[in-house]
Amino acid sequence: MNEIEIELESVNPKDFFGTQNKNIALIKKYFPKLKIVARGSAIKAYGDDELLVEFDKRITMLLKHFSKYNKLDENVIEGVLTSNSENAYKIADSNSKVIVHGVGGKQIKAQTLNQRKLVASMLKNDMVFAIGPAGTGKTYTGVALAVRALKNKAVKRIILTRPAVEAGENLGFLPGDLNEKLDPYMQPLYDALRDMIPSEKLEKYIENGTIQIAPLAFMRGRTLDNAFVILDEGQNTTHNQMKMFLTRMGKNAKFLITGDPGQIDLPRRTISGLKEALLILKDVDGVGITFLDDKDVIRHKLVKKIISAYKDIENHD
Repeated sequence: MNEIEIELESVNPKDFFGTQNKNIALIKKYFPKLKIVARGSAIKAYGDDELLVEFDKRITMLLKHFSKYNKLDENVIEGVLTSNSENAYKIADSNSKVIVHGVGGKQIKAQTLNQRKLVASMLKNDMVFAIGPAGTGKTYTGVALAVRALKNKAVKRIILTRPAVEAGENLGFLPGDLNEKLDPYMQPLYDALRDMIPSEKLEKYIENGTIQIAPLAFMRGRTLDNAFVILDEGQNTTHNQMKMFLTRMGKNAKFLITGDPGQIDLPRRTISGLKEALLILKDVDGVGITFLDDKDVIRHKLVKKIISAYKDIENHD
């Protein structure tokens, strides 16, 4: 009797096997002549060579599906295991607006007109500025686009960065080393990633450098090739910081700069590098600028009212 072992390197075995191994139980029904054992992060099968080759092919198809959609159900398993060829079974997105499938198969979409404009601009241009108030989905949409590019192997890594402006709070008083101090500050970026990439896979990506999250100062001197790079909170960069960041762009790179010019935390009389860059680069071919507004806010309904109320007061000043 021959055997084959398939290591589940890029997926969470528990999710792939299913609750109480229900997915494995279903797979076993389609291969009754094989002895199939799912243990740890591997699947072993014992039996005739011809059946083992077919089993390997079908499991590989299921793994590809799971890697893309982060979900496996009875219909998918049956579809893959009963199709006549690898190309015969294709799963179409139920909505073409889906950017990426997140944890548990969650569909992450551009939900508003301006978010869809941002997605379109990112496809057309290598550098895009996404400008708008808090809650308009600038960063979240950008992270979804970055995860999609990584999944599709359009880039080899994702780099997420922010200028370490303290917004009236002193990082020095936080406990721990630099990474521990910066973790809370980078939390919005982690939160978006956790929605889109299963936790074990995300940890692995961060450990091996496939996903890097670092303050803007760490970008100095680097050339960022084959990467989807997001500069978040760009309004808090200085002239020198923004120029430094924009000139890090390497081959096969996508740059997204997000920011809200209405929430600048820089010292008084310091010009925002974001505001300046928008003026300097507005007519440069290959650079896209997308503006989002309070109509794009997808947080609690009160957030729209809060933004509107503050805008009224600021306009009267």
